[in-house]
Amino acid sequence: MKTKAAVLWGQHQKWEVEEVELDPPKAGEVLVKLTASGLCHSDEHLVTGDIPIPFPVVGGHEGAGTVVEVGEGVTDVEVGDSVVLSFLPACGRCSYCARGMTNLCDLGGSIILGPQLDGTYRFHARGEDVGQMCVLGTFSEYTVVPMASVVKVDDGMALDKAALVGCGVTTGVGSVVRTAEVKAGDTVVVMGVGGIGMNAVQGAKLAGARYIVAVDPVEFKRTKAMEFGATHTAESMDAAWDIVSQLTRGQLADACVITTGVAEGEYIAPALGLVGKRGRVVVTAIGHPEELAVSASLFELTLYEKQIRGALFGSSNPQHDIPRLLELYNLGRLKLDELVTREYRLEDINQGYQDMLEGRNIRGLIRF
Repeated sequence: MKTKAAVLWGQHQKWEVEEVELDPPKAGEVLVKLTASGLCHSDEHLVTGDIPIPFPVVGGHEGAGTVVEVGEGVTDVEVGDSVVLSFLPACGRCSYCARGMTNLCDLGGSIILGPQLDGTYRFHARGEDVGQMCVLGTFSEYTVVPMASVVKVDDGMALDKAALVGCGVTTGVGSVVRTAEVKAGDTVVVMGVGGIGMNAVQGAKLAGARYIVAVDPVEFKRTKAMEFGATHTAESMDAAWDIVSQLTRGQLADACVITTGVAEGEYIAPALGLVGKRGRVVVTAIGHPEELAVSASLFELTLYEKQIRGALFGSSNPQHDIPRLLELYNLGRLKLDELVTREYRLEDINQGYQDMLEGRNIRGLIRF
């Protein structure tokens, strides 16, 4: 079939919206008609090269829609089902899945290779095979994805909002609740409150944090953070230290989550300086693949038992956490509608990313 999709043909190029060929689903795959796709910063990393991936590629990894065709052997979903697409596939059988770490499934190694899990391509354009971001490619009206990436959700769910739970919401909330292990009464600092960081703020509120300090140089984002549960805001890490030190009588924060657009090595030292004894620094943002140096006080790391932890998908289990977060949304305890600053047509995707880079959006959303 033919479908309209946003294709990236090379590093530092613009997304090109064009008609492409899409093959039917093979065994263990499904064809999904997308309702919406979030404009996540990770797809901008394809443009800059911070996430190395072969070109060309259909972007997008945060989406939801309706199943319109199933491949051979698919029994977990059927035509007409509402689904959220998890940006990390989970086989349920590898060592990591068996230990409950489905975000680290061995299939995750496929998400930046381009083809589907069997090594073949579903999208084709200009006489070339076209890869799929995270084996999804949600910047397309239709896409074919593996069942390992599909999470069935309740019929009637608002799929335009549910799309956000395929990456940003789950990553942000999980980085606080699961990776940082924040508990009721803790003090949390969130460094960078965009599409991921705003959900880290929500996660801290859900966990019962006593103080939640949102740090961002953009005033618009600091103001929005207060609506999502932040108790205090700061425009710099130095200003945040003054606030946290006063609030905690010098004990400092229990956790600092780094959710900036890009993780820089120089961010680690001030983040470690903001947490107290046994404090956790969680790095959720993606860093430059070639950068090997970070700044940190090894003296404090040892004597105060501080910790640095990486967070992939917020250490979450998509089959469990995505439906659970959507239930919290239905109960009015998780904000999704308010995350979407602007909606765009697929043809306006480059404007959507420009708005993100200039700090005008918490989350842009493509509606099909």
